[in-house]
Amino acid sequence: MVKMTTIARVTDGLPLAEGLDDGRDLVDAEMYKQQVKALFKNLSKGHNEASRMSIETGPYVFHYIIEGRVCYLTMCDRSYPKKLAFQYLEDLKNEFERVNGAQIETAARPYAFIKFDTFIQKTKKLYQDTRTQRNIAKLNDELYEVHQIMTRNVQEVLGVGEKLDQVSQMSSRLTSESRIYADKARDLNRQALIRKWAPVAIVLGVVFLLFWVKAKLW
Repeated sequence: MVKMTTIARVTDGLPLAEGLDDGRDLVDAEMYKQQVKALFKNLSKGHNEASRMSIETGPYVFHYIIEGRVCYLTMCDRSYPKKLAFQYLEDLKNEFERVNGAQIETAARPYAFIKFDTFIQKTKKLYQDTRTQRNIAKLNDELYEVHQIMTRNVQEVLGVGEKLDQVSQMSSRLTSESRIYADKARDLNRQALIRKWAPVAIVLGVVFLLFWVKAKLW
């Protein structure tokens, strides 16, 4: 069964719409919602480049598709057919683009298209029972294949994002420290030159001063 559905903008992870009754019958619903937020955060940073992916998490699987800078994500039971999950997402994508496509880039607040929940609920009902004639026909549709869509583990996906963040932070820190060391090295070189040539400059200054005084007196 389809358990959760969320639509978000990929560029910044902003949630645009979701199923309002999602997670009510789920144990640890909040944990899965946090995983969804973390996945969107990773996607906004470009950590996962696949436009279609399945991600296993406990007894469930996240399925998502990315189209037009928008991510359509659903969480289903592991036993739910992958083919139906992605066709469900395709139906959401087509309707969402048709109704809200022109406003996606300018949306400034979370869940700006929350009214899309009506279509989500209606479509979800069509896909809940895998034994209906309609869904059996979709499962047998040879033109829609999902075998090549990658399946990964949620810890692996989120772990990669965390490691990349750590590498990025370490790189920034090293760059900052390198700048500090370079500035200190320049200061030390400047001070060394001053210490080396200051006595010479003082002597020359005194000599020139004596010559100048002597010239004035004569």
